Amino acid sequence: MLKTRLRDFLLTKDNWLFAVVDYFHKDGIRATLRYVPDETGDRELNGIRYKKLDFGPAFEFMREHKPEWVQDVHVVPEAEVKQLLRPSDRIPELVESDSRVAEIVKTLDKAGLARSSMGVTGSMVAGLQNESSDIDFVVYGPAWFKARDAIAAAKKGEGPIEDIDEEMWQRIYRKRIPEISFEEFMLHESRKGNRGMVDGTYFDLLFTREWDQIKEPLQRGTDTVKLKIEAEVTNADFAFDNPSYYKVDHEEIDHVLSYTHTYAGQALPGEIIEARGVVEELGDMKRLVVGTSREPKGEWIRSLSWLEQCGYR
Repeated sequence: MLKTRLRDFLLTKDNWLFAVVDYFHKDGIRATLRYVPDETGDRELNGIRYKKLDFGPAFEFMREHKPEWVQDVHVVPEAEVKQLLRPSDRIPELVESDSRVAEIVKTLDKAGLARSSMGVTGSMVAGLQNESSDIDFVVYGPAWFKARDAIAAAKKGEGPIEDIDEEMWQRIYRKRIPEISFEEFMLHESRKGNRGMVDGTYFDLLFTREWDQIKEPLQRGTDTVKLKIEAEVTNADFAFDNPSYYKVDHEEIDHVLSYTHTYAGQALPGEIIEARGVVEELGDMKRLVVGTSREPKGEWIRSLSWLEQCGYR
């Protein structure tokens, strides 16, 4: 059985490249299609030209070619996997060949992180990056928070790691299309510290659980109604995971999950949040799910405590 986790990539026998989107795989590996061979593609790997597929076109492609793999994501049979691409395996090569990745790694080296806790995903783990590619930099488990602090410190120095400029923030906001204003978006993002620039290239620090943090699969419940709640966050250890997880103190809702990266790290323990999403019933438990579609309308997470502290409310 293949041992995979979030942000790994798969290369199938058809030379299709998938991003793994879950930690558990009961009847196949849960993933999303990212790249397929195409003679007109603008990227090349092992003599094969590839094109990148966005979310919608990826599902259209799969419905046409492998409809039996299509669920809420794509489920790839293990027998179809030709190669597993792990984010950490790419670090040694990229440190030698890419000065931007090398700079991030050097910064984390100085902070005492083991290189085995670092990786890259997206186009870089597949070897399909081009000049316009962003850097999706992975850090595993508790080391992620140490990495974030190291990057924050580096932004204050004179090196190539810098904070994001206004133009890039506007680009991120337009891409995410959140249900909060740009000003509110920026107030939340200002303290997260998981994004930056290195030599003019945008990078994201992405959290993935360490093996010993992977305990049990996320069970699927029954969607019921839309609901808006206010509740205190009591635990946010996995607020930067996917989905983001916030344990809350609420008379009805046990925890809030967010499937959209916009609301990762949106609140800290002890803060009051306002969240709107779909109530999912799982036995006697109810949770609130935010990001129930690719561009969720009428769903959000806001830290009311942080906004008030910033003088926004």
